[in-house]
Amino acid sequence: MTEETAEADGVTARYYETDTERVLEFEADGATAAIAQNVEGYAMLKVRPTVDGDELERYYGFDMALDHAAELLGRTPGDLPVPEAAADMGM
Repeated sequence: MTEETAEADGVTARYYETDTERVLEFEADGATAAIAQNVEGYAMLKVRPTVDGDELERYYGFDMALDHAAELLGRTPGDLPVPEAAADMGM
């Protein structure tokens, strides 16, 4: 199982894989956001307020999903560290 963590400017990003999804989870100042994609890596990205939360939106592009996740955290997309293993998420 791949797992990788990155931190920058008070934001922690954790990437990991489950049996069904690739997950990129963010936490900053008590707020959370998650981006998930099927484990095969070809489906749209799902943005959730938490890993287990209800899907808020789907995106084809990683940049748009990061933008939404940053909004949930009250940050800008450039504030979000992305672990190397998650850099290829999106279609």
